Amino acid sequence: MQNQSDQSYALRLLPGQDLRENIETYVNEHKIQAGWVVACVGSLTDYNIRFANANAGTRGRGHFEIVSLTGTLSQNGSHLHISISDTTGKTIGGHLLQGCKIFTTAEIILTGSAKYIFSRQKDGSTPWEELQITELEE
Repeated sequence: MQNQSDQSYALRLLPGQDLRENIETYVNEHKIQAGWVVACVGSLTDYNIRFANANAGTRGRGHFEIVSLTGTLSQNGSHLHISISDTTGKTIGGHLLQGCKIFTTAEIILTGSAKYIFSRQKDGSTPWEELQITELEE
């Protein structure tokens, strides 16, 4: 549910553009401090996804439908997961990395909130930089 401090954004990526790189550029240009992915549909020719508990990304080429994109967004660091399916319907997913190239389109809807600031820091709960949420005074 959206409240008065929420802002919606819509963008469309074109063939050959990098999915993650363009989302990050958009977040920075629009100064989104606390956002999330609402929806994304489209297709890829190349993917670069880091699977669960892997140290590096796995790359592939072909034709893939984007069946899911989810995550938190901020100028202070984003965390995005993607699921894609191939021409047989086999679906894979994991951390979205740079190197996912658009085939025909990516239609993306984002929401941001002025109530929060998201950042990513090591907090001792895991070895990784995790989401830190700061709620701003109204």
